[in-house]
Amino acid sequence: MRLSKAFVPTKKEVPADAQVASHIYMIRGGFIRKIAAGIYNFLPLGRRVIRKIENIIREEMDNAGALEVLMPAASPSELWQETGRWDKFGPQMLRFKDRKGSDFCFGPTHEEVIVDMVRREITSYRDLPINLYQIQTKFRDEMRPRAGLMRSREFIMKDAYSFDIDEEAANLSYDNMYETYKRIFTRCGLEFRPVEADTGAIGGSRSHEFQVLAKSGEDAIVACDSCDYAANVEQADFKTGAALDFGAGELKRVPTPGVKSASDAAKQLQVPESAVIKTLIYLADDKPVAVALRGDRELNEVALKKITGATQLFLARQGQVKKATGVLPGAVSPIGLSIPLYMDKELENAKGMVAGGGEDETHYKGVDVARDCGSEIIWRTLRVAEPGDACPKCSGKLEGFKGIEVGHVFSLGTVYSKPMKCDVLTADETSHPMEMGCYGIGVTRIAAAAIEQNHDDGGIQWPVAIAPYEVAVLPLQMKDDAVVAEGERIYQELLASGVDVILDDRFDRPGAKFKDADLVGYPLRVAIGGRGLKEGIAEVKWRNESEVQKIPLADVVDFVSKGIANAK
Repeated sequence: MRLSKAFVPTKKEVPADAQVASHIYMIRGGFIRKIAAGIYNFLPLGRRVIRKIENIIREEMDNAGALEVLMPAASPSELWQETGRWDKFGPQMLRFKDRKGSDFCFGPTHEEVIVDMVRREITSYRDLPINLYQIQTKFRDEMRPRAGLMRSREFIMKDAYSFDIDEEAANLSYDNMYETYKRIFTRCGLEFRPVEADTGAIGGSRSHEFQVLAKSGEDAIVACDSCDYAANVEQADFKTGAALDFGAGELKRVPTPGVKSASDAAKQLQVPESAVIKTLIYLADDKPVAVALRGDRELNEVALKKITGATQLFLARQGQVKKATGVLPGAVSPIGLSIPLYMDKELENAKGMVAGGGEDETHYKGVDVARDCGSEIIWRTLRVAEPGDACPKCSGKLEGFKGIEVGHVFSLGTVYSKPMKCDVLTADETSHPMEMGCYGIGVTRIAAAAIEQNHDDGGIQWPVAIAPYEVAVLPLQMKDDAVVAEGERIYQELLASGVDVILDDRFDRPGAKFKDADLVGYPLRVAIGGRGLKEGIAEVKWRNESEVQKIPLADVVDFVSKGIANAK
């Protein structure tokens, strides 16, 4: 490709709504353009990156025995009603009616559609196992789309679905995809960690996220410093420490004017925040429940949702708290509640604690949980894991990381096959639902994650395997016929050797060419100038290195070809 004929509209200014590196550089580098919140056009460079990612995914999925299909983006409500998700999925699902008034959705995921496909065609154990995948556009109506392709509403996804005769076979399919994903992300040049994860709205039991480690990541993950244990903080397990004991004492109610939070109570009563019990009121499917945990801990809402079995879970507003408990937030007490009380296990046998007083602007001191909070407590692990917690598998400690989720694998069991009657006839002629797995990859998010992990102040530093072009050839003086001819020779010979190369044949200043090459992030740059011609050399530079190598002109093509091959 000749840059003079290409469509690469680079920009100098930083977009006003862009906060993270991938969003900034994909706009400035001419990869994408926004047309609505969370919805983007992919320009030629962006499409090339996405196509390369898709090709890696296809190669590895095909090698793993999966078969590619393509399902419609729109699906009828009847399929979703069979599993109950038409009502449960929530406002992220984009729903619409056709001209006949029938209900449809723009698929946020495709479990129902693939199950319908398989149940129509496969009935015998002889046809299993099978793994079907597609690469297709999805739409999820995010409330706050942000960070460019990392949290968009319309995105490209690879979703695969395995069908097996029993749980043992399904576990083999799961393990196959787990290893396949590791190869995919390694080939894409990403530094990543597989972590245990919640199954979320998809359902099922076994689940792992593949997290790209990056400071801008939205997901908090923890990993052991001594073993291979890693998990999303919402899913992570950990060993509970010794019981909290701040001294036995008499239960006493004291005034706490203006106190609205656990930290306020700790400051006013001059105790550590860890000595405070904060009691929160949530609405689980519109029914109030109380949750108590240590004042300096963060509630794991995913765990609470699972424990309550709620479809919708929201923190109660002030009026709802008053109606459920008789007091305003901040004064809610774990003592004497008439609604279900879920308490974090860390508070079991805690003594000498501070807690809401059950009357506005008051708190209790000297709370002994076993003595004062009653016998109807529902004990569960309710807080999120934190760095420094004890590893559940060994004697190590958990360390904290930020991650960008680029892939997720689920072991679904019969969550979808059972209600949709996707049954298989076994060798003994009995029939039962197929065991399923589900495996997703955010194709467009991989591109963003790669930039978050590989950039500097000048622009992107693409991994070679997914770069829009592997090499940029820069003739620096386009009015010098000898420079132009040498640039053309190198360009043509690199093309012939199979290198994905672009020729910057624009009549522009050398500095501008260098800046654009750095911004776009071509992994390798070959510069040819008048002075270099006289010396018989070209200047070759890797984007992620500071050193410029002077390579004899006769050796440039071989040097570059081998360098690119070794970097893939």
